[in-house]
Amino acid sequence: MKKNSLYALAAAGLLAGFGAQGAMAADLGGDCCADLEERVAELEATTARKGNRKVSLTLSGFVAQQVLAWDDGEESNVYVTDTGSVSIGTHFAFSGQAQITPDTSAGFMIKIEAINNDSLGVNQDTDEGGNVFAAVQGGSGPLALESAYWYLKSNTLGRLSIGQQSSAADNQAILPDGSGSLVQANYVLYDVQGFVTRSGGAYNTGVDGTFSWGAIANCHPVGVAVAADCDGYPSNVVRYDTPTFAGFSASASWGEDDVWAVSGRYAGEMAGFKLAAAVAYVQNTDEGSPGATNANAGALANGGLDAAHLQTGAYLEHVQTGLFVYGAYGVEDNEVTASSRGAGRLNPDGENWYIKAGIKGKWNSLGGTTIYGEYGNNDDKMSNGLFDAGVSASELEQYGVGIVQNIDAAAMQMWISWRHYEGDVTCDSNLDGVTGAGCAGFGLAEGNNDLEEFDLVKFGALIAF
Repeated sequence: MKKNSLYALAAAGLLAGFGAQGAMAADLGGDCCADLEERVAELEATTARKGNRKVSLTLSGFVAQQVLAWDDGEESNVYVTDTGSVSIGTHFAFSGQAQITPDTSAGFMIKIEAINNDSLGVNQDTDEGGNVFAAVQGGSGPLALESAYWYLKSNTLGRLSIGQQSSAADNQAILPDGSGSLVQANYVLYDVQGFVTRSGGAYNTGVDGTFSWGAIANCHPVGVAVAADCDGYPSNVVRYDTPTFAGFSASASWGEDDVWAVSGRYAGEMAGFKLAAAVAYVQNTDEGSPGATNANAGALANGGLDAAHLQTGAYLEHVQTGLFVYGAYGVEDNEVTASSRGAGRLNPDGENWYIKAGIKGKWNSLGGTTIYGEYGNNDDKMSNGLFDAGVSASELEQYGVGIVQNIDAAAMQMWISWRHYEGDVTCDSNLDGVTGAGCAGFGLAEGNNDLEEFDLVKFGALIAF
């Protein structure tokens, strides 16, 4: 008998006992327990159950919050934020599965973000970042539906899934990172994306907009991606994943009008080393991609987006010592973007690379510890707005250090880290097709513009359930 049934029987027994005592006191006679089964059925109907009798139900997720102290060279402050929407922020998920045959099963996933202080959305004047992913979906938050899909899985043939989910390219270069510091340190600008840049102490802002750090770590294939995460938002796709053969697996996906992606992965251990690697490619020709206005109609007859991204990532760890290194690289192929500068004047093919190295081990009774250093670079990944204003080149560098402590007894991580950002842009308002007020429209001068350096310290924790 199920545990819930036992609880219901116990409760019904107590009720029946009290009822029987009342009946005897009133000397009504009869069977005091005649309605026991009816009471059990009623109580079971109102008791939360782990799925039905055929499909399991599992609730999982984590809560992540951090104290973020920042200094932009002129101003400093301290905020409390989440770790960032889409995949690495506070969320809860419902998943289930049912066995059809010994080889096949069916299941589902519903994942919901619960974020009202998104680190992606904060800046010097905004300490409550809302939920950026909810805004992309057209909602206000704090709840946002990240995933909702069903799947059929065969141990021999693979898995087919349909619904809102990650494409075959989403997060592929980041997932090989086995250092235990993936959430805290990666190539996505979760912590500085919305902060406004400064030059000479003044904000870089003007009649055409505000120049944030995220504007030189932009990515065009899906219109709203950040840094190297060029296919970073779940969307409505059909996806197929192969079984794993000798550590190798592959995926392919297609999404509406028309986004397709492929990826391959390997994970294994040999000669005392752990190795994980992935490569992925995504192409988007969607006329209605989020954030893409497709004003550059002259370059493609139907005015649609035509951009692609190649990414790769790898992780190597020496098992005995815990020494590790992780690296990632990505490059865009921008044929047609949302720029309005016209045919033949398209965004450059931006590149990015990232490396993290350190040591991990269990040096105390709490759990494993990871100590790391990181460096990343984004070249010519300016936003459409900056490109239209005449920015011809851009660079963003980041480096930092951190420590992550696992607390195994609480399924918890705690961390403290420091990160430094610096960058520059080259601007020429005389380039053909420049729109608006040119460089001055974003508070930029002609020629090279060095940006004020930006530093931040993060102290936070994540607890899983």
